[in-house]
Amino acid sequence: MTNPMTRRQTLLLLAGLLMIATTLRVTFTGVAPLLDMIRADLGLTTAQTGVLTTLPLLAFALISPLAPGLARRLGMERALFLALGLICLGIALRSLASSVLLFTGTAIIGGGIALGNVLLPGLIKRDFPGQVAKLTGAYSLTMGVAAAVGSALVVPVAESGLRWQGTLLSLMIFPLLALLVWLPQWKRPAAAALSGAGALHNRGIWRSALAWQVTLFLGLNSLIYYVVIGWLPSILISHGYSESAAGSLHGLLQLATAAPGIAVPLILHRLRDQRAIAIIVALCCAVSALGLWGYPAFASLWVVLFGFGSGATMILGLTFIGLRAGSAHQAAALSGMAQSVGYLLAAFGPPLMGKLHDLTGAWTLSLIGCALLAGVMAVFGGFAGRDRSITPD
Repeated sequence: MTNPMTRRQTLLLLAGLLMIATTLRVTFTGVAPLLDMIRADLGLTTAQTGVLTTLPLLAFALISPLAPGLARRLGMERALFLALGLICLGIALRSLASSVLLFTGTAIIGGGIALGNVLLPGLIKRDFPGQVAKLTGAYSLTMGVAAAVGSALVVPVAESGLRWQGTLLSLMIFPLLALLVWLPQWKRPAAAALSGAGALHNRGIWRSALAWQVTLFLGLNSLIYYVVIGWLPSILISHGYSESAAGSLHGLLQLATAAPGIAVPLILHRLRDQRAIAIIVALCCAVSALGLWGYPAFASLWVVLFGFGSGATMILGLTFIGLRAGSAHQAAALSGMAQSVGYLLAAFGPPLMGKLHDLTGAWTLSLIGCALLAGVMAVFGGFAGRDRSITPD
């Protein structure tokens, strides 16, 4: 048992949690609008540039299963310090004018983000068990807004004279501020540690049907999201949109993913279970993918619909981790499983859909494929949304 926190300690913990959330997307997605500059400056091929998008996802998949064990050894708070430190180190290396350091730094950033992605749901489950949906929505909203602001500002900042190196280095402001706000938590390592007893049934997570339903609901969303976030500008340009308009819609998409952070937690309080909403938001992704294929003139509508559907799916999936787990250590284990599998799927999504485009010369099969996968995601959402808990092994 942990000692009750004072009001001041609770507010500091919440502020730190939200500041960590600001680092978990913008330091990754903020590089996308600068890829053409980076490619031209370093003489990279298109395939090599694409690795900058895939590499963090592979790091997410590889590091996520290790996060619960690290939290047991160091405590959640210190493990999150390590995550922020890795993100800072990766940003520093990535900002140097070297292709080797660019890829190395990107991989290190991915490892740091993976730790944060896995541990935050467990932290919420441990310290705020009665507010899982509300706080998951809050940190998802914070993460989405930070990413949208980053995407909107990086190109103007780079063109103002900082170039891509200085612009990427400027993103370090997010993890540095998070480290500063998180500093008071360094004194609470014992309270954060996950018990060794919890590890005894963490392996049983991988044999739970409910855990796999939650995992595939989140995982398919990650796959579809990273396909769309990676290829949306190219899809829009192929339909006659200018680069500027495509970039604006790319930013709108990320802003739309943040909106469910307000709406979804309010809705969840009124529901006996989450089956209906899980199916509905997954189908929003399916409809929007078909809309981008069939009616690209209404791209702004489809982008907002997809962003809302994908953002709501992510919030629901992260909420399921807290609701379906029986303890903080089980939540961390389920989070590691879901995010490892999810990001492994996501890593192969953009290259596969890009290959389909190269083979056919159009985005038709890629978008229809995303719509079909969203339909499958709706099925898993229907199962994961049932009011059940994972039983200990």
